[in-house]
Amino acid sequence: MKKRALGNGLEVSAIGLGCMGLTFGYGPATDTSDAVALIRAAYDKGVTFFDSAEAYGAANEEMVGEAVQPFRDQVVVATKFGFKNGSPKDGLDSSPARIRLVAEQSLKRLRTDVIDLFYQHRVDPTVPIEDVAGTVKDLIAEGKVKHFGMSEAGVEMISRAHAVQPLTALQSEYSLWTRESEEAIIPLLEKLGIGFVPFSPLGKGFLTGAIKEGTSFSEGDIRNTLPRFEAEARTANQALVNVVGEIADGRKATRAQVAIAWLLAQKPWIVPIPGTTKLHRLEENAGSAAVELTADDLFRIKEALSKIEVVGARYNAAQQATINR
Repeated sequence: MKKRALGNGLEVSAIGLGCMGLTFGYGPATDTSDAVALIRAAYDKGVTFFDSAEAYGAANEEMVGEAVQPFRDQVVVATKFGFKNGSPKDGLDSSPARIRLVAEQSLKRLRTDVIDLFYQHRVDPTVPIEDVAGTVKDLIAEGKVKHFGMSEAGVEMISRAHAVQPLTALQSEYSLWTRESEEAIIPLLEKLGIGFVPFSPLGKGFLTGAIKEGTSFSEGDIRNTLPRFEAEARTANQALVNVVGEIADGRKATRAQVAIAWLLAQKPWIVPIPGTTKLHRLEENAGSAAVELTADDLFRIKEALSKIEVVGARYNAAQQATINR
């Protein structure tokens, strides 16, 4: 697989693996042996960028840590801090003491002596961003962290943090049906030399075409609580999937591959991290790196997007309040 450079020269595979769904957000956790096998299969496919977080549960970092042991020096492992007790339900906590505690715990769970990329999971309005960036800067000086990142942060916070400790990456949702970043965030990242790591590049599965109006989700699946996945919204948003399908059929690719290839075509420093628990989906997603959309493909998608209004907010009200600060 081709490589891409995020900020500060951090080189990773063009497509990474988001590991959240192995333990969090989409129902029951994956068995550890299966998760380890999936991560190792990703590496065999050329994936060298693995994304975890304290908030996904201790088991998530432990799975990643175990899986990458045989090739630890060949991959980039990212994880995140930012929640009280490591639980999103408990609220935010990016106090310097908490950041340091999370770093130590993550190092142990990941079985490593350095965290390659350490993200603030969400901006904490009670802690000056300069204190957050300064703490990570100290951890970098101590050799415990290599690179600093933020997730779902707004223009002001990115700029202020970057002035203290240069950011390597911003991780936020970005896909064919979530494009708010295009207005101000992406131009800022380009100006500052910060890489962009889109999560949910497949619209939490919707852009694959596999989710219909009557599709039901298991208990504990976050999509049960998201306005964009209500039945009426799914029906309205099907028009976008249809357009992606037309392009995919012409390219002899899948809808998922076209959706990811579209992201790769936006900027050379964009690295999507689709997640999955299934080997065949992993292989499909990794294959997106070989799908090169033509100028005509991209024009057709752009034209279609200008005429399609995505229905439904991507988060519920409580979740929406934590992003773009």
